[in-house]
Order: sequence, then C-alpha cells, then structure tokens
Amino acid sequence: MNNLLNFFVKHSAWFIFAIYVILSLVLLFKDNPYQQSVYLTSANSLSATVYKAFNSVTSYFHLKDINESLQERNAALEMELIELKGQLGQLELQSPDSLRQPALRQYDFVMAQVISNSIAQPNNYITIDRGFIDGIRPEMGVIDQNGVVGIVNVVGPHAARVVSLLNPHMRLSCKLRKNDFFGSLVWDGKSPRYAVLEELPKHVKYQKGDTIVTSGYSAVFPPGIVVGIVEGLARGTTDSFTSLRVRLTTNFSQLSNVRIITNSMKEQVDALRRAELGIDTAANIQMRPELKPEIVDVVPSQEQANKAEKPAQQPTPPAQPVQPIQQPAQPAQPVPTPEQPDNQGGEQP
Repeated sequence: MNNLLNFFVKHSAWFIFAIYVILSLVLLFKDNPYQQSVYLTSANSLSATVYKAFNSVTSYFHLKDINESLQERNAALEMELIELKGQLGQLELQSPDSLRQPALRQYDFVMAQVISNSIAQPNNYITIDRGFIDGIRPEMGVIDQNGVVGIVNVVGPHAARVVSLLNPHMRLSCKLRKNDFFGSLVWDGKSPRYAVLEELPKHVKYQKGDTIVTSGYSAVFPPGIVVGIVEGLARGTTDSFTSLRVRLTTNFSQLSNVRIITNSMKEQVDALRRAELGIDTAANIQMRPELKPEIVDVVPSQEQANKAEKPAQQPTPPAQPVQPIQQPAQPAQPVPTPEQPDNQGGEQP
C-alpha cells in the first residue's frame, strides 16, 4: 500500500497534467459545434471500430426481445396485407384499367446496425455502421421495425450520426391516423418512452389509444409510418391549441437494426418547396428572364395597347421635319471656308 501511495506521489504531476488535458478536451468538444463535427469526421473510423466490437457482444442479449417484436410486427403487416388485398379487389371491379399502370417507386431502404446510442442525455444521438459509401446522405429518415428513430445528421465514409427522436432540437410532423389532423412531435426531455404532439387544433377529437403516424409533409419520411400511441393530454395546452402525450412505439433502449429511407424525388420536392417559399426566386429570374414579375404579371388589354401605340407614333413625325430645317442653315457657313484656301492658293501662283 505504501508503495502505491509513493508511486502516486512521485508521479503526481503527470496525473494532474492528464486530468487537466481530459477536462479541457471535454469542455472543448462539448459546447462547440465546429469542434464536434471535426471530432466526428476525424475519429469516426476509430470510434466505429470500438462501437462495433462492443455492440457485437451486447446485441446478442437482445435477440429474444427483437424476435418477439418482429413477430408482432409481421402479424400486424399480414393483417394489413389482407385488408389491402380486399380493397384492391374492389378497385379492380370498379376501374380495372387504372391499376394496370406501373407505379413509380419513390422510397427505398438501406439496412444498418446501431453501434452507439444514448437515451439519457439532454441531446441524444445514434451512430450507425453505414456511410456515404453505402449511399447514406444527410437529412435521410431512419426507422426500425416499430416506428420512427431519427434523421441522419453527419455522414462519414463508413459510419453516420443520427439525430434521435429523443432530441429536443428535432421536430417531426405527425398526424392522427383517424382524422388527419396534424401537429409537431417533440421530445420534452423527460422519459425516453414518451413525447408530446403539439400545435393540434383545439377542436380535434381524440381518444386514448389513437395512433400517431407521420404526415408525409416532408421529403424525409413517407406518410403513414407509426410513431406512437395517444396516452392523454399533456401540459402546454392553450386556448387555441392542444398538446397530447404520446407513447413512442420505438424502444430506444433496445435499438439494434434500423432502416434508412432513401427518397429518389427528394431533390425535386425540396426545389419545389424552396420555390414556393421564394428562396430561389432570384436564381429563377436570372436563369429564366420570362419569369420576372414585370413581364408575367403586367398583361395589357388590346384597347390599352392601341392607346399606348398612338401617342408613341404622334411625336415622331414632328421630330423628323425639325431636323432637316436646321441642317441646311448649318452647312451654309462652312462651305466658303474650304473655297477660300483654294482661291488663295490659286492666286498666289
């Protein structure tokens, strides 16, 4: 024991130096977004390797729960498939030609595995083992077999960071499945099992057990993905809007396998929405001059056009005769000037 104490006393300066270095690094990367992004991009490969080794050990103990949830999800999908088949049969009887046209596949999925996850922090993030080499890009939605997980934020070559739904900075557009009234789902920072659906109209009728799904008002998530179940009223209800407490269907403490949603029409949808908001109006005018408001909005009638042409033609005739009247008076003066030197030159010889 004395030898151990003497060792710490002898090398106390190095231990103090190491403690100060660790504290400085924690403070540097904790509150500075730029340093956080640099850390993620530079140390992503090393941290991903460590997380993979740790996750391969811990994921084995969750296989039973994952299999149970998959069986429940498969049973629900089978029931929905039976209902859809019945609806398609009715539609074929009503309009058989409309269903023969091939449908455009807008959404696709990329499977990934969770290698790091946090649920007890003020701002929670998830790390997955897929990067831009696998086709992952920022602002892609992430789901699992139970519901919504988050949105991709930072992408590296072989790993990516996902902003978890358990992050107060993320707001998800959702709606009640039975009546299509929509609002914004946000995590209140308390329990990882619950969130709050805000900005619902006051007159919305709901019941405990109603399903909350994605609204589809963005190019990130398709409509109809299950998010949670209504538990009741939440704090924050005002005279104009209602807030509902929602139990999330995704169990963030047991995340293992997720799916990243790829949207082939995301760029087109984003461009159209930017045009609606007027963000790229200047770019459109430069590329297409016919879209200028002065040209598109002002369309004169035929009577106005005739009236506008008549005054434009009247001032032109008087302007033309005025100029030739003054022109002969002006060249009359310079005419003798060239003759005088010619006559003088002729008299001198």
